[in-house]
Amino acid sequence: MVKRIGFCCQWYHHDRTLSKKQLEEIQRPFNTRATTVRWLNEHRDQAEDKLLFVIQHNIESLKKLVAQVGLLPLERRMVRLGSPVLPMATEDTWRYYIDSSDIVRYCEQHFAEVGELARRLDVKVSFHPGQFTVLASESEDIVRRSIDEFEYHVNMARWMGFGKKWQDGCKINVHISGRQGPEGIVKALPRLSPEARNLITIENDEYGWGLDATLQLEKHVALVLDIHHHLIRDEEYIQANDDRVKRVIDSWRGVRPTIHYSYFRDEELLPAYRDHPEKMHSDLHNIKDLLLLGCKKQKLRAHSDLLPNRTANAWALTFLDSFDIQVEAKWKNLAAQQLYEQSLG
Repeated sequence: MVKRIGFCCQWYHHDRTLSKKQLEEIQRPFNTRATTVRWLNEHRDQAEDKLLFVIQHNIESLKKLVAQVGLLPLERRMVRLGSPVLPMATEDTWRYYIDSSDIVRYCEQHFAEVGELARRLDVKVSFHPGQFTVLASESEDIVRRSIDEFEYHVNMARWMGFGKKWQDGCKINVHISGRQGPEGIVKALPRLSPEARNLITIENDEYGWGLDATLQLEKHVALVLDIHHHLIRDEEYIQANDDRVKRVIDSWRGVRPTIHYSYFRDEELLPAYRDHPEKMHSDLHNIKDLLLLGCKKQKLRAHSDLLPNRTANAWALTFLDSFDIQVEAKWKNLAAQQLYEQSLG
């Protein structure tokens, strides 16, 4: 079985010495564009043309991104697709345009091409709706809007040909989020489409509902273990042979699971390493010690640009036998390449 190391949402050119303008020109075809409600409201006579331009660019960028990932070694062919592909898809004022028959037909045709490309090139894809998708909220209005947002992502996956079976190639991942916790997720599941229930995964949070809470859902959904979130919340370097990790694997029902891996930013570690900066990227950082030395737990959640700590990377790579690893870092594919090269020895 292929052991994959992937990245999230954007593609970065490897030569960071190029000018900002040069990098933007090289990277733009692979990355999504955006617009705002304010701009659309202020330019109503141009708004639909703007939305069409952004939609067309964004779907083409997915094709180019998947094709680019398809050029990588098989072990690197995994990428999270960005959420804002169809701007205003769940915004009350402008969603009429996204829901129009012409746009839906366009999406059906061109997302199908993205899905076919991903399958032909053996690229594993996923989505991750934003933090405002709170399926376990106590507020019915928030749950309703969160389901709407989740199903927007499901539509994209469905057009790509995914969701017909359990975890058939495109996970859609969210945190538990919300005061109802695991119980709230269980209550929300019957309100989701069959495709959504096939594709949803639930991830442990760095502050709220942790791994033990997500494990309450192991018979309902596939679970994503974020080892950095667990490190921050539970102050533990969980091991690949931990019984809880085995339960996460079992939740995928025979499909190869995914973990998320990220690392601390230098500036957030600095209070603990002012006298020994050379150790910043060699230690396995004890969270309790970091906090005693002046680091702030809330800021330790921020993702680094790259993955400079080979000791921490080696720990993450112990999971590769059983999990694909989705790297969450600011420099996206460049950080994933760094981890992949270390995995080669």
